[in-house]
Amino acid sequence: MSGATHKRDLRTSQPLWADSPGLGVPAHPLKAAISVDVAIVGAGISGAFMAHELSRDHSVAVLDRRPPLTGSTMASTAMLQWEIDLPLTALTDKIGAEKARRAYLRSFSAVAALKRTVAEERIVCGLKDKSSLYLAGDEYGHRALEAEAQARAEIGLDSAYLKPADLRERFGIDRTGALFSSGSAGADPARLAAGLLRRAQAKGAKVYSPVEVMQAASDPEGVTLLTDAGHAVRAKSVVFCCGYEFPEGVPTPGAEIISTWALATKPRTACPTWLRDALVWEASDPYLYFRMGGDGRLIIGGEDEASPDAHEDQAKLKRKCETISAKLRRLLPELEFEIDYSWAGAFGESATGLPSIGPVPDMDHTWAVMGFGGNGITYSVIASQVVGAAVRGTRDPDADLYRS
Repeated sequence: MSGATHKRDLRTSQPLWADSPGLGVPAHPLKAAISVDVAIVGAGISGAFMAHELSRDHSVAVLDRRPPLTGSTMASTAMLQWEIDLPLTALTDKIGAEKARRAYLRSFSAVAALKRTVAEERIVCGLKDKSSLYLAGDEYGHRALEAEAQARAEIGLDSAYLKPADLRERFGIDRTGALFSSGSAGADPARLAAGLLRRAQAKGAKVYSPVEVMQAASDPEGVTLLTDAGHAVRAKSVVFCCGYEFPEGVPTPGAEIISTWALATKPRTACPTWLRDALVWEASDPYLYFRMGGDGRLIIGGEDEASPDAHEDQAKLKRKCETISAKLRRLLPELEFEIDYSWAGAFGESATGLPSIGPVPDMDHTWAVMGFGGNGITYSVIASQVVGAAVRGTRDPDADLYRS
């Protein structure tokens, strides 16, 4: 009998990545006041990319009120895509053709940069090149996807429109059309973040946990952070990399926190061969997305809900995972799978699908990074580049795209 079955020992609210090997990141309590070039608040994936970038030529301290990696990074499904939540055509309507073009090209180059970093630093995180299959849905149908393929081709992005017959023949999926694109990837986000933090530590960065920043005060020479440890952190520059937990006083116009759900199957799930090399998502609201991990697990997510705390409801977790499983079963009726992990988390969403990366208003030497949209890890790469340039006294050419 095809379909999904639930194990009795289903790991509810247990992200798959929590059981990953190699997550050790040395962290220490803050036992005295310190002074550094850069203080980074947040030891998740955004903070890890930031620490890796800035520790090359600065003294760096990373502070987190939790143990490293245990915030929103653990809830990620790590679909490392350059495609933005809003199609290029829709983003053009929102912000104009020139900015939309730059946003898409920057996302594409960010995924390529991520792959280079993993290769150069020899970070073991299950990184694998993937293509992306974007299925027509109730938000964007086949005509919209045909127009999207043309718009991407005009700016040099590798996307091809697939007609229904081609989609059925190549992937066994019955939809009115799809976009097939190269250049994306999948990985274990926790191992990626751990690897980046350890590389930063090898260059002198220090990670302090548990340390909560209670107050920040800037002056012409730098920033002083007051902490619950009773010791101050003095830095020439501060970067808040707090995921979806907004720092007080940081405006986030057009953005909101929603809830999302995900699950993972048992290893070595029998899947179509093509699924090993593809990320699949659909142009629907709510949408389904899935990919295969290196151990043969299917990692599946979706059913986003416009609530900042619905992900805390354990009964809803079970219902959402049943809905996600049913959707996948309808899309790929021959697929048999058994759920091994299920989890939920907070997720940031903006009107454009672009993140917020920029100076904190009315605070000198201080930046905030908030990775709204489905490209959180891709945006973490971009944030490290944009803020890295600013800290060094230069300007990233695309910095204006990510200002709130």
